Amino acid sequence: MCSLVHNHTPSPHTDNPVSDQQNYQHRARKRFGQNFLRDEHIINRIVHAIVPGPNQTLIEIGPGQGALTEPLLDAAGRLTAIEIDRDLAAQLRSRYADKPGFHLIEGDVLDVDFATLAQGQAALRIVGNLPYNISTPLLFRLLQHKELIHDMVFMLQLEVVQRLAAGPGSDDYGRLSVMMQYHCEVDMLFKVPPHAFVPQPKVDSAIVRLTPHRPSPWPAVDAQALATVVKAAFGQRRKTLRNTLKAVFSAEKMAQLPVDLGLRAENLGVDDYVRLAALVEPDGAVA
Repeated sequence: MCSLVHNHTPSPHTDNPVSDQQNYQHRARKRFGQNFLRDEHIINRIVHAIVPGPNQTLIEIGPGQGALTEPLLDAAGRLTAIEIDRDLAAQLRSRYADKPGFHLIEGDVLDVDFATLAQGQAALRIVGNLPYNISTPLLFRLLQHKELIHDMVFMLQLEVVQRLAAGPGSDDYGRLSVMMQYHCEVDMLFKVPPHAFVPQPKVDSAIVRLTPHRPSPWPAVDAQALATVVKAAFGQRRKTLRNTLKAVFSAEKMAQLPVDLGLRAENLGVDDYVRLAALVEPDGAVA
């Protein structure tokens, strides 16, 4: 997780600010994958990409020591931060004690009830960084609440962002690409190099915007049916669809499928997978 921290002279209106020296004294914890962002230019670009404003419901995942928290809170007037590190949570709680619009959830983001956070509020704008080890399950969990979400702006490993945005025929194109693009418009905004962090991660990062489709460009299909087809197709990438889709469709129906079974999974577009999913009954049988 690339926690967002930057060096700045504390403003007079901020009570108990975290000083630069304190920032550096916090030891990054490997179990949380912490790498603290220090690059002021990158921080400004992220805030510019988010475009926070009044009356928005902002949720920040992994605020670290508050590099994004402060400008987002100042612009929107309210923000809910989710931080698992108890020491960082204590710093944030103290730093923003005088900000009535600041709410802190100390705990694992995978345990957070986003439906509750959205009750009586404007559509959620979810921002921040996602720990690499839980990024995929968290993204899929957030998709379960896409009706409540306006958009999501995340820092992720570059490799993950490339997979999210990849198109058919690309080596990066896979299950994550299809499922995310079915639900959201995916925009890779810019890369973040390792030297922007302390300590430096071993991989590049990138900022991505995910905007749930409204309306969807594809016909509505059962999400589980789509997931089943996509998982089967990409389960053995080197094999043709004639082999991989046998796990989903009966032999007599295979010839009726509206795709070329001589192709591989990476050759089909999202629209192709939607057509296949429409032929799957809830119990797995073919319509």
